[in-house]
Amino acid sequence: MNEEPQNGIEFKIDRSELYHQETFTDLKGGTVTRFTPVQADGSPDKGRRTVYLGQATLYTPNGPVPLQTPIQAKDLPQALKRFPEAMQEALANLVEEARAMQRQEQPPIIQAAEPRIIVP
Repeated sequence: MNEEPQNGIEFKIDRSELYHQETFTDLKGGTVTRFTPVQADGSPDKGRRTVYLGQATLYTPNGPVPLQTPIQAKDLPQALKRFPEAMQEALANLVEEARAMQRQEQPPIIQAAEPRIIVP
């Protein structure tokens, strides 16, 4: 079997950074995903902390926009409680980034020089 990655792309999993992923949703407003650290054999890794991620989809005239953000929480009930605030903050950051991009894309205002009449 050829050991060289094709197209220079190497698919590899870091066995020291594995997580078990569980998804919790109400099928309406969003999703909270819990990432529980595990060792390479699948047993819990007590040396690392569990990570929570909030996800939602915004529907705009230009199509759906995925929104996701980490949620600082020690357990699932706390993550669910903090979900609305975390998503509002993520939305505010997204809106600010979009406005900053719009400002950068606007062409500069070019002012014509004052007309001068030169008399010989």
